[in-house]
Amino acid sequence: MSESFSENLRSLCAEHGSISKICRDIGLNRQQFNRYLNGTSLPSAHNLRRIARHFGMTETQLFSDSSAFETLLRWSPPEGEQSPSDAFLHPFKDQKKRLKRYLGFYHSYFRTPSWEDQIFCSLVRIAERDGLVTIQSREIAASPDHGVRQISRYEGLVSLRGNRLFITEHERAAEGSVAQTILFSAHRQQLKYLRGMTMGLAWRPYPHPYAAKAIWKRLDERVSAREALEGCGIYRFNSPRIDPTVRKYLSVPEIIEGLR
Repeated sequence: MSESFSENLRSLCAEHGSISKICRDIGLNRQQFNRYLNGTSLPSAHNLRRIARHFGMTETQLFSDSSAFETLLRWSPPEGEQSPSDAFLHPFKDQKKRLKRYLGFYHSYFRTPSWEDQIFCSLVRIAERDGLVTIQSREIAASPDHGVRQISRYEGLVSLRGNRLFITEHERAAEGSVAQTILFSAHRQQLKYLRGMTMGLAWRPYPHPYAAKAIWKRLDERVSAREALEGCGIYRFNSPRIDPTVRKYLSVPEIIEGLR
């Protein structure tokens, strides 16, 4: 029985990240928790309840046969499972304190197959609303001859997991696309630039998916919304209006396009 428990506990931990963080969240000593993991000790009834509650399982389920437990882990919802909408929102809740230092306006730069060999700049705002950290994005772009003009608005939610920002947005237009972005700061205390990848849907010539490098530059609080919007658009790669740090990061586009 203790063998099954330790193996099941290891399986749960493998899906929940850092052991140290799990111990902190449960409120258990790391050395004691290690003994549970290697099967040399079983938790007291009190600690067992805390572990089960943390992983959203029953105490009985933690002692299931290992093969049955793997099936349970992959296919069966735990008792009292949240509704699909609550489960989806769970990573985005209680993020206000963790994301406080990220609130503000940014220019987002990336390259897309819609505007080949050019850099697309959009305006992004991260703010707190109703206990959630939200994001609003606005894209404004026009072809050199002004024959094609694109205006898109997105809104979504932000979550900090580890030291990565996970952003999910949806376009406000009917049947609009859903975009995903993952960003990180090169240094913990440096928030001027956030680097990462974005995945979305090309706007032209064909609506197909792509993934590309993205870099966000934080805007000074003194920059007005109007000035920030005026900075949006399509830029030649060697444009003097492109920050050298942005240009360097995007110098190798690494655009991955979907099948047309």
